[in-house]
Amino acid sequence: MGLGANLTLTLLNMAQRYMALNLYPTKSQRKPRECVSDLCAFVGNTNTILLFVICRMFYFVKTPWWLKKIYPECVWQMPEGQKKIYLTFDDGPHPVATSFVLEQLKKYNAKATFFCIGKNVEEYPFLYEELLDEGHSVGNHTYNHLNGWKTADAVYLDNIILAKQRIDSTLFRPPYGRATKFQLRLLRQQGMQPIMWSVLSGDFDTQLSKEKCLQNVSGKIRDGSIVIFHDSAKAYERLEYVLPRVLEQFSVKGFQFEQITNSKLQNL
Repeated sequence: MGLGANLTLTLLNMAQRYMALNLYPTKSQRKPRECVSDLCAFVGNTNTILLFVICRMFYFVKTPWWLKKIYPECVWQMPEGQKKIYLTFDDGPHPVATSFVLEQLKKYNAKATFFCIGKNVEEYPFLYEELLDEGHSVGNHTYNHLNGWKTADAVYLDNIILAKQRIDSTLFRPPYGRATKFQLRLLRQQGMQPIMWSVLSGDFDTQLSKEKCLQNVSGKIRDGSIVIFHDSAKAYERLEYVLPRVLEQFSVKGFQFEQITNSKLQNL
């Protein structure tokens, strides 16, 4: 079924407006609320179309409020008022990056949550066990990093179940942050809880300088933030620079770094 002329025109106008936005614009450039009325008008049955249009253009460093409204079944933020930050790491375990992360976390007595890829757990089981032994939480990140928007529902669910045989957790994060509402509903029926994020470091972005990556995180973290990094070869150059500085900066400010657990989610 076609979108219809009016809807198509609106989406094209939105696309042009978002295309004009830089990811890291100056104060005079970025006016995100210009598009809020357009977004809200079509949140109903076309939210997947909207997300496809928008997310193909750029990524959000700080998750916007309207995206959280579209996906209320996901956890985007932890409780405020406790001076706690929730660091998360996707795509591991990796023999270099994960080992580095564990070393840095230990220096600050910090805990974190690792969303692991099943095949990587299979390849590096000793690293997976080390995560657990050191008191960190783990989560499911599919068996081989599937994009839910490009994968049939049954295939996607089977891939997650395959990963679950190796990753003992009900926490789940969709690779790329991309899963349909129907896929998320299927996962909830399986007893799994989708965990998203409130601050995206951008460490996966090879065009991003390590200094800008640090600015992304340091400038956006708030009490209760869920921050996403990647313990992967691709992200390592930026991760190696940013993580120690973030741990130092916020430890000095009196923040604690904690892992996400099911018991903590019950208090949301």
